Amino acid sequence: MVQDKSLGSRVFDGINYTLLTVFSLITVLPFIYIVAGSITTSEELTRRGVVLFPTVFSWEAYRYIFSTGTLVHSLLFTVYLTILGTLMNLFFTSLMAYPLAKQTLFGRRAFMLMIVFTILFNGGLIPTFLVVKQFYMLDTIWALIIPGLISAFNLIILKNFFQQLPEGLEESAKIDGCSDVGIFFRIVLPLSTPALATFSLFYAVGHWNSYFQALIYMNDSSKWPIQVLLRQIVIMAQGGIGDAANIDPNFVLPPVQTIKMAVIVVATVPILIVYPFLQKHFAKGVLLGSVKG
Repeated sequence: MVQDKSLGSRVFDGINYTLLTVFSLITVLPFIYIVAGSITTSEELTRRGVVLFPTVFSWEAYRYIFSTGTLVHSLLFTVYLTILGTLMNLFFTSLMAYPLAKQTLFGRRAFMLMIVFTILFNGGLIPTFLVVKQFYMLDTIWALIIPGLISAFNLIILKNFFQQLPEGLEESAKIDGCSDVGIFFRIVLPLSTPALATFSLFYAVGHWNSYFQALIYMNDSSKWPIQVLLRQIVIMAQGGIGDAANIDPNFVLPPVQTIKMAVIVVATVPILIVYPFLQKHFAKGVLLGSVKG
């Protein structure tokens, strides 16, 4: 039989629920404000300032953003960059983390010290640019993938995750005649789905938000990721110009603030759609690899 909670427990629960509700609203309200501000009219936005529930809807900001014919191309390029980059990141990170998880690896400590060193120090912007240029990666998608192919932080967590896998599974596979490569692809990776799903989200968000690297390495506008293109759209809006060839002559330019909000929505929603599919693995994947050193 379930006992009734004491008065102190009910008060404590009520305070907890109240605080969690307040914190949830504080987190959600900015998103609601951005979405509402992007679909309201300029008059309402100017009159009310903060709009959470528009009374009059307007799609002028989105019409202006999609007036440029390069937006769809940029979106497709960013999707391609995100998928290819994430797959390569996961493959090479796991390929390096697996041997480092073995205590018998010769020079393991030296390798780990070099990896940790890269977290604290890096070559700097100019040396990195010269390396990318020397390897003829400028204006190619590889300039956005290769320099950040392996994250040292993700590598260490994934190594710790591999160390927690039962050694008996690998020993049984070796008895059955399975090679080290076979063990890695047939046993280790399938058992590491929570960790790989978590790091795929980390890497995918990084590629989707790729901005500074693209700004430095990409001179060809046809290879701009979505973040760089949306920045150009905002700049054009501030300058009062746009892609006039695809805009109705009677079209009224929306306010810059509305365009900025619409840009945030366009840049954020696609990657948010991916999160629910990986959310169930997110906390588990991070915590399992963060217990041991």
